[in-house]
Amino acid sequence: MQAFVFPGQGSQHLGMGEALFDEFPELTAQADRILGYSIKQLCLADTQNKLGQTAYTQPALYVVNALSYMRKVRATGKRPDFVAGHSLGEFNALLASGAFDFETGLMLVQKRGELMSRASGGGMAAVLGLGAEKVSQVLSENGLGGIDIANLNMPTQIVVSGLKQDIEQAMPFLETAGARMVVPLNVSGAFHSRYMEEARQQFSVYLDRFDFKRCELPVISNVYARPYRQADLKRNLADQITHTVNWTDCVRYMLAMGVEAFEEIGPGKVLTKLVDQIRKEAPPLDMLQGGDLEDSQPEQDEWKQAGNAPASASITAADLGDAEFKRDYGLKAAYYAGGMHHGISSVEMTARLSKSGYLGFIGTKGLGIPQIADMIQSLQLELNGKHTYGVNVVHDPFDPHKEKAVFELLLHHRVKVLEVASFIGITRSLVLYRAAGLNREADGSITAGNKLIAKVSRPEVAEAFMSPAPEPLLHKLLQDNSITAEQADRLRSMPMADDVCVLADSGGPTDHGSAWVLLPVIRKLRDELMSKYGYGRRIRVGSGGGIGVPEAAAAAFMIGADFVMTGSINQCTVEAGTSVEVKELLQRMNVQDVASVPLGDLFQIGAQAQVLKRGLFFPARANKLYELYRLYDSLEELDAKSKSMVQERYFKRSFEEIYEELKLSCTDEELDKADHDAKYRMALVFKWYFDRSDRLARSGSSENKVDYQIFCGPAMGAFNRWVADTDLENWRSRHVDRIADKLMHAAADWMNEHVGRMTGSVQN
Repeated sequence: MQAFVFPGQGSQHLGMGEALFDEFPELTAQADRILGYSIKQLCLADTQNKLGQTAYTQPALYVVNALSYMRKVRATGKRPDFVAGHSLGEFNALLASGAFDFETGLMLVQKRGELMSRASGGGMAAVLGLGAEKVSQVLSENGLGGIDIANLNMPTQIVVSGLKQDIEQAMPFLETAGARMVVPLNVSGAFHSRYMEEARQQFSVYLDRFDFKRCELPVISNVYARPYRQADLKRNLADQITHTVNWTDCVRYMLAMGVEAFEEIGPGKVLTKLVDQIRKEAPPLDMLQGGDLEDSQPEQDEWKQAGNAPASASITAADLGDAEFKRDYGLKAAYYAGGMHHGISSVEMTARLSKSGYLGFIGTKGLGIPQIADMIQSLQLELNGKHTYGVNVVHDPFDPHKEKAVFELLLHHRVKVLEVASFIGITRSLVLYRAAGLNREADGSITAGNKLIAKVSRPEVAEAFMSPAPEPLLHKLLQDNSITAEQADRLRSMPMADDVCVLADSGGPTDHGSAWVLLPVIRKLRDELMSKYGYGRRIRVGSGGGIGVPEAAAAAFMIGADFVMTGSINQCTVEAGTSVEVKELLQRMNVQDVASVPLGDLFQIGAQAQVLKRGLFFPARANKLYELYRLYDSLEELDAKSKSMVQERYFKRSFEEIYEELKLSCTDEELDKADHDAKYRMALVFKWYFDRSDRLARSGSSENKVDYQIFCGPAMGAFNRWVADTDLENWRSRHVDRIADKLMHAAADWMNEHVGRMTGSVQN
């Protein structure tokens, strides 16, 4: 078997491609039009000394590699069994595989070179004579953790990348440790390291403009040393900018697959020499034992070569969802647990999720400002600045003063991640929170220090959060000096939310939407708004509601979700801030044991929520109260039978007693309105039942247990059936991080099996 390998930056030289430009005049002219200069003049004359500059080197090498490949195929009429490229050369490997055409590849490489050329202050050095483990050990022992391994060129040739001063500081330590030589490289930036993150992000956005074809040849990924998966093509190309080029294992993988002949296509013989040395210093990868690098992800081999069995399916939990979402929040999986009211998503729950590599949100709805402050401080103390956490804020249109106070508290405590729910538009508080965290980077791009994840269930609300802050609101904030002109300009160039979670049929407030309808619509809307506003970063669109079993999570990812969010299932865990009695009820429920009721906070407008109905009278009673509210204009107008039933059986006290109790908790404004508006007074009294039922449930009061209000969706019942007869059947064994692990790993397993069935490699 044969492999073609394509060189990357460092192989360029004056005069490269000399005979190729005249042999392929149409492609040469096309390159000139795209680049805006003569590629032939650059490569053969370079009168302005630009060939060694990254922005020019990368397009030049791509063109020469591409034309060299076309000449090779034209001359032999044969294509290789495998293709691979070193860094930039990987674009030529993808071109050879048919993933994109010459023009598309050149546009991508031109953009990549432009973005990478902006890097400054970084340095790189080649370490000769030491292996990767030894290099990492030396860096760690000498406090040089800011340096990354950029290239594994061969077992004893490692390239490191980092800040220039760190590289200079590391050189004597590496030489003392036994390196034959440490050679500084003539580069402007710390390529293939964490310091290229901004370039990676911008390139990722640029990649989304293109559609790629299915690869016709196996392309070995620099990052993972395994064949590209079609679904990961864009992600891999973006990740390559910040990740190690694992050339050693790319070659070892191809050797394990039976490749005997490697031919370098392009200028120079750098890769030819590296391949020869790798063959001498390292054996082929042991594919029976996986052969993965410690920091690589397993890759599914899509290719069925004659006489070679495909590698086993290997989608993992870490593969699912959007890589940038995981990086931004420091997560091990594209999964988070949504906030739940009155601290049901507690400090303990949020801390456990955060420490386990997942994102959690403490639930503030229904809590007073002192309680919220105490929860935030406790969580910050527990996490000690080492893990990401968030706070959930639910919009209350009837209490703007409380909302303002909550957001001021969040800014005071420097809470950096918010999950917001039930907003139907952008409010003043949202804009002020977003404005407070904006930063302008050295390259002029805007980044958000204060991140927002918006739960939405309607396209028009999603559009509001995926658009910049409304201009009238910015104008008003400028007029009253709440924001500066610079902040306003920054807000105009970015969306209000970093991420949008499409909330389908779920526990608590719900529009009973379908994920299969909403998610594709809102993803398409996202793409339209990205194009309209030209954002520098991609808005991620995730899925929540109804996710309680692996099949549901897998289905969400398969229709394009960038992440998944769970809710109800986390309420029945050790860490949930609710009563044992509630957890016992939830543990026994089935998928059909839910009902829709009016949402207490929005009782007057008839907003709906889903609650547990099994063994409870609350759903029927709540709906009866709303029916009476619609039929009558005051408590006095109620018919005698209804009045007696509500007071004696539902409330177990009179309307007058309840109203006296409400005087202790309602504001003067509310009481004044109630005294002059009988319908409003009726609503206050009826809403008292909802508040009381919620308190009874959370406290586990044995009094009137049938009146418990327990928000939950059918996903809770589905989860119970899934974990029946396992160690998670009893809620006392359910921990939020274990649920997250189990759900994500099982979703990946299900997808592997499903893909296998579709391709015929797994039988039913």
